[in-house]
Amino acid sequence: MKRTVVIARSLLSLSGVALIVLGLLFWSGRALSLVPLHMLLGALLVVCLWVLIASAWIARVRPGFVLFALAWSLIVPVLGVAQLRLLPGSLHWLIQVAHFAVGFIAMGLGHALARSILQGAAVVRATPEQA
Repeated sequence: MKRTVVIARSLLSLSGVALIVLGLLFWSGRALSLVPLHMLLGALLVVCLWVLIASAWIARVRPGFVLFALAWSLIVPVLGVAQLRLLPGSLHWLIQVAHFAVGFIAMGLGHALARSILQGAAVVRATPEQA
């Protein structure tokens, strides 16, 4: 499971950085033709988050935390797809900021899940040696 977690976390990080760079380009009015790539990378980030959520559930990470991450992972694509229709006009920047924050928090949740899984695995491996 460690390899799966490390790969999912790495892909989450890479896609997250690419999403931030693309988002900044979009905010500056550039590279708008890359919106489909942005959406694809967003989907990859969510899938990586789901892999980490499933791994965390199997590793018995705190259930409340895992369920919160699952709920958050469902908000990410909904907001991403719907954002152009939300609050159009001069206040749309609020939706853009919310979109950025929701994605950024999703990245943080993924890293926190990975850390919890890997620390839990280290504790389980250390326990038999201590006996």
